[in-house]
Amino acid sequence: MIEKFSKELTYIKNDRYKESAKTLIKLLPDYFYEVAASSTGKYHPSFALGEGGLVRHTKAAVKIAYELSNNNIIGYSFKDDEKDLMIIALIMHDGLKHGKTKEKYVRFDHPILMANYIKENKDKLDFTDQEIEFLANVISSHMGEWNTNPYSDVVLPVPHNKYQRFVHMCDFLASRKFIDIKFKNNEIEE
Repeated sequence: MIEKFSKELTYIKNDRYKESAKTLIKLLPDYFYEVAASSTGKYHPSFALGEGGLVRHTKAAVKIAYELSNNNIIGYSFKDDEKDLMIIALIMHDGLKHGKTKEKYVRFDHPILMANYIKENKDKLDFTDQEIEFLANVISSHMGEWNTNPYSDVVLPVPHNKYQRFVHMCDFLASRKFIDIKFKNNEIEE
């Protein structure tokens, strides 16, 4: 299903990273391409609902990251490799939203599941241990202040560095109902 993210892969400048990103995309469960970003519709805009909504939400978060990281006022503090890793993290951040195999409801601990999944598959990837840790850290904290749930004992990490805050911000903005991103054939209209 790499073709579903062909546009987003062009945002990654480092060829080594791009190849590992392709491998990670291949590791996503099939349901990822079918489900909505929100099962209730309560926490995401209309473009992220319905079949394929999670993919559209992911594309929106990645596009926001790409635009902001290439803005000279906002993106100046990030090196190119850091920008690439944050793009990859956003492609993957909700990759196991319903678990490794599809469960009925969203898994509250999906950020930790995804971070651990990347670590478990590091032998298939051409990332250094430091790059794996970077990805795991920004993915595991992407929920930001929504790090507890009354139905779970899990407490998710909150963002504490500029990379974690950036990934959280992009995901957060992509989930705001007042932001209406236009899609045609599951691709963002430019």
